[in-house]
Amino acid sequence: MRRLERLSLAARKSIAGQTQGERRSPRRGQSVEFADFRPYTAGDDIRRIDWNAYARLEKFFIKLFVEEEDVTIHFIVDASRSMRWGDPNKLDYAIRTAGALGYVALCGLDRITALAVGAGRDGVFPPQRGKRQALAYFDYLQALANPSVNPAAAADPARSLRVYAAGVKQAGPLLILSDLMDDGWLDGLRDLSARGFEISLIHILAPDEAEPVLEGDLKLLDAEGGAAVEITADYELLSRYRQNLGTWQAGLKEFCLRRGMHYVPLVTSLPLDRLLFQWMRQRGLLR
Repeated sequence: MRRLERLSLAARKSIAGQTQGERRSPRRGQSVEFADFRPYTAGDDIRRIDWNAYARLEKFFIKLFVEEEDVTIHFIVDASRSMRWGDPNKLDYAIRTAGALGYVALCGLDRITALAVGAGRDGVFPPQRGKRQALAYFDYLQALANPSVNPAAAADPARSLRVYAAGVKQAGPLLILSDLMDDGWLDGLRDLSARGFEISLIHILAPDEAEPVLEGDLKLLDAEGGAAVEITADYELLSRYRQNLGTWQAGLKEFCLRRGMHYVPLVTSLPLDRLLFQWMRQRGLLR
């Protein structure tokens, strides 16, 4: 956690926040970082007059500085049935990742809020600010992994994200952690994009999904709906699977690029410390 406190979430654009924080805002304020000049008008604070400019131009100019404010970081965690699978488990991996990134944001004096999609009902962690809120946030995430939580049999991510987009007062950086095993996620992403969120889509797969090791005659069960399909796992079938997986991920990347989103595919075999302190920094999510 001490190492996480030295990191910060990277934002690709400045967004106006609610209160003073540590993130660059598009508004002009009174920090120590100079931004611009403007002509003096009656009522301005004379302490902000640039006397050097007056000596050269014999006109009064006011110095403007970068306003540093907090922003609201949004986390959306897929807690559907398909996420509760894999070794390492996809949901556990998503919870730990969201927890670490949320802690980074809280240490940076940003607000965080979170939505769990598919956990029986869509539960929202309300916007909170300050490192003291970390334990409440961790408790919220850990509850998603509780075996007693019954994921919705027919979770509708499109509806969940549409309702969330409509109800949010302040858009900002938004991170989604999901295996995207429901086409409704793309419809929901369109609604979020229309609201002006700066979206990073973290696409989580288990090792056996990224590189399956199968052989012989098998019956596979759909983790979401329970439908069964019988296969004969051989070299040709696995080759077609890898090709289709690559095509799917390429399509997702193109979908995100067209809408200014950041597509980040990863496999849960990647150790969490390497993910946070190396992998995400290389991809511009952390700094």
